[in-house]
Amino acid sequence: MSNELQIDDVRLGDGKAVSKGALITTQYRGQLEDGTTFDSSYERGKPFQCVIGTGRVIKGWDIGLMGMRVGGIRKLFVPANLAYGERQIGEHIKPNSNLLFEIELLEVLTRDD
Repeated sequence: MSNELQIDDVRLGDGKAVSKGALITTQYRGQLEDGTTFDSSYERGKPFQCVIGTGRVIKGWDIGLMGMRVGGIRKLFVPANLAYGERQIGEHIKPNSNLLFEIELLEVLTRDD
Protein backbone atom coordinates (compact mmCIF):
# COMPACT_ATOMS: atom_id res chain seq x y z
CA MET A 1 0.00 0.00 0.00
CA SER A 2 1.19 3.48 -0.75
CA ASN A 3 1.57 6.32 1.72
CA GLU A 4 -0.53 8.63 -0.43
CA LEU A 5 -4.05 9.70 0.43
CA GLN A 6 -6.44 8.05 -2.02
CA ILE A 7 -9.90 9.46 -2.71
CA ASP A 8 -12.66 7.52 -4.46
CA ASP A 9 -16.06 9.12 -4.97
CA VAL A 10 -18.64 6.34 -4.73
CA ARG A 11 -21.48 8.81 -5.29
CA LEU A 12 -21.11 12.47 -6.17
CA GLY A 13 -23.28 14.82 -4.16
CA ASP A 14 -24.97 17.91 -5.60
CA GLY A 15 -25.35 19.91 -2.39
CA LYS A 16 -23.09 22.39 -0.63
CA ALA A 17 -19.35 21.73 -0.82
CA VAL A 18 -17.02 21.22 2.13
CA SER A 19 -14.73 24.18 2.74
CA LYS A 20 -12.14 24.95 5.40
CA GLY A 21 -13.72 25.69 8.79
CA ALA A 22 -17.12 24.25 7.88
CA LEU A 23 -19.12 22.23 10.40
CA ILE A 24 -19.92 18.97 8.67
CA THR A 25 -22.33 16.18 9.57
CA THR A 26 -21.41 12.71 8.34
CA GLN A 27 -22.16 9.05 8.69
CA TYR A 28 -19.03 6.98 8.34
CA ARG A 29 -17.41 3.61 8.80
CA GLY A 30 -13.72 3.25 9.57
CA GLN A 31 -11.84 0.03 8.82
CA LEU A 32 -8.37 -1.37 9.13
CA GLU A 33 -6.69 -2.78 6.05
CA ASP A 34 -7.72 -6.31 7.09
CA GLY A 35 -11.38 -5.26 6.97
CA THR A 36 -11.91 -4.94 10.74
CA THR A 37 -14.35 -2.12 11.50
CA PHE A 38 -12.90 -0.01 14.33
CA ASP A 39 -15.48 2.77 14.32
CA SER A 40 -18.89 3.37 12.80
CA SER A 41 -21.34 6.20 13.33
CA TYR A 42 -24.00 3.91 11.83
CA GLU A 43 -23.55 1.45 14.70
CA ARG A 44 -23.68 4.28 17.25
CA GLY A 45 -26.95 5.36 15.68
CA LYS A 46 -26.07 9.02 15.37
CA PRO A 47 -24.21 11.09 12.81
CA PHE A 48 -20.75 12.49 13.54
CA GLN A 49 -20.20 16.26 13.45
CA CYS A 50 -16.84 17.96 13.22
CA VAL A 51 -15.19 21.14 12.05
CA ILE A 52 -13.08 20.34 8.99
CA GLY A 53 -9.81 21.75 7.73
CA THR A 54 -8.59 23.10 11.07
CA GLY A 55 -6.79 20.15 12.65
CA ARG A 56 -9.70 18.90 14.78
CA VAL A 57 -9.79 15.53 12.98
CA ILE A 58 -7.09 13.42 11.33
CA LYS A 59 -5.29 15.05 8.42
CA GLY A 60 -6.65 12.47 6.01
CA TRP A 61 -10.16 13.83 6.68
CA ASP A 62 -9.06 17.48 6.65
CA ILE A 63 -7.53 17.00 3.20
CA GLY A 64 -9.70 14.21 1.82
CA LEU A 65 -13.12 15.78 2.37
CA MET A 66 -12.39 19.21 0.87
CA GLY A 67 -14.72 19.96 -2.02
CA MET A 68 -16.96 16.97 -1.32
CA ARG A 69 -20.65 17.84 -1.76
CA VAL A 70 -23.65 17.04 0.43
CA GLY A 71 -25.34 13.85 -0.69
CA GLY A 72 -22.06 12.29 -1.72
CA ILE A 73 -20.32 9.16 -0.49
CA ARG A 74 -16.54 9.06 -0.56
CA LYS A 75 -14.01 6.37 0.26
CA LEU A 76 -10.68 7.45 1.68
CA PHE A 77 -7.53 5.40 1.99
CA VAL A 78 -5.66 7.28 4.71
CA PRO A 79 -2.00 6.34 5.14
CA ALA A 80 -0.72 6.21 8.72
CA ASN A 81 1.17 9.51 8.35
CA LEU A 82 -2.17 11.28 7.69
CA ALA A 83 -4.01 9.29 10.38
CA TYR A 84 -2.63 8.59 13.86
CA GLY A 85 1.00 7.97 12.87
CA GLU A 86 2.93 6.11 15.56
CA ARG A 87 0.18 6.39 18.18
CA GLN A 88 -1.92 3.45 19.34
CA ILE A 89 -5.60 4.41 19.40
CA GLY A 90 -7.92 2.19 21.42
CA GLU A 91 -7.43 -1.54 21.12
CA HIS A 92 -7.78 -1.82 17.34
CA ILE A 93 -5.63 0.89 15.78
CA LYS A 94 -2.01 -0.14 16.11
CA PRO A 95 0.90 2.26 15.52
CA ASN A 96 1.53 3.02 11.83
CA SER A 97 -1.89 1.77 10.71
CA ASN A 98 -3.31 2.75 7.34
CA LEU A 99 -7.04 3.39 7.65
CA LEU A 100 -9.99 3.08 5.26
CA PHE A 101 -13.10 5.21 5.60
CA GLU A 102 -16.42 5.33 3.81
CA ILE A 103 -18.03 8.69 4.51
CA GLU A 104 -21.51 9.92 3.64
CA LEU A 105 -21.86 13.70 3.78
CA LEU A 106 -25.20 14.79 5.24
CA GLU A 107 -24.76 18.52 5.89
CA VAL A 108 -22.28 21.38 5.56
CA LEU A 109 -22.66 24.56 7.62
CA THR A 110 -20.42 27.57 7.04
CA ARG A 111 -20.27 30.95 8.71
CA ASP A 112 -22.42 32.58 6.03
CA ASP A 113 -25.38 30.24 6.68
